Amino acid sequence: GSFGEILRASWRGTPVAVKRILPSLSDDRLVIQDFRHEVNLLVKLRHPNVVQFLGAVTDKKPLMLITEYLRGGDLHQYLKEKNGLNSSAAINFALDIARNVLLVNSSADHLKVGDFGLSKLIKVQNSHDVYKMTGETGSYRYMAPEVFKHRKYDKKVDVFSFAMILYEMIEGEPPFSNHEPYEAAKLVAEGHRPNFRSKSFLPELR
Repeated sequence: GSFGEILRASWRGTPVAVKRILPSLSDDRLVIQDFRHEVNLLVKLRHPNVVQFLGAVTDKKPLMLITEYLRGGDLHQYLKEKNGLNSSAAINFALDIARNVLLVNSSADHLKVGDFGLSKLIKVQNSHDVYKMTGETGSYRYMAPEVFKHRKYDKKVDVFSFAMILYEMIEGEPPFSNHEPYEAAKLVAEGHRPNFRSKSFLPELR
């Protein structure tokens, strides 16, 4: 990412992934704050579809986050190599995403969430509660119109991003990939929607 680098290392003979904050940003207060926020989240999360947290270096530089190593790499690169998935594989991966997923675990053909840099733990008092946020955060490629327009939004924007990833899984590239990320998000915010061209596309997925 833009704030850190991912390295493969070995811990007691086991391959692990190390997320290290870039030296040029090691004194940036906001970067350090986001890093510690991500560590605190991973400490509290235990789920089959969440990358396993193993430890962190938080009291000296370089700051590092250590997790299980996923041999399959990230989903975006996986899709580029495959040039899209058939409908069956896309649906299986979509079910993983619905359980909160982003990184490919190739040995099990499942996905796992591997980055919580912009995530939040939300305390909900009852099933009718929603959380409201504002601000332009996240990747333009998968950004919901409400976020792009700096309007109040809730967890429905995650469903929108989920749909954009599902499109990429089927097509092998994100919506409006021939445009720069900002321009693609602007088109979506203006009401434009991409067409499905893949032969494996099922009309029921529309």
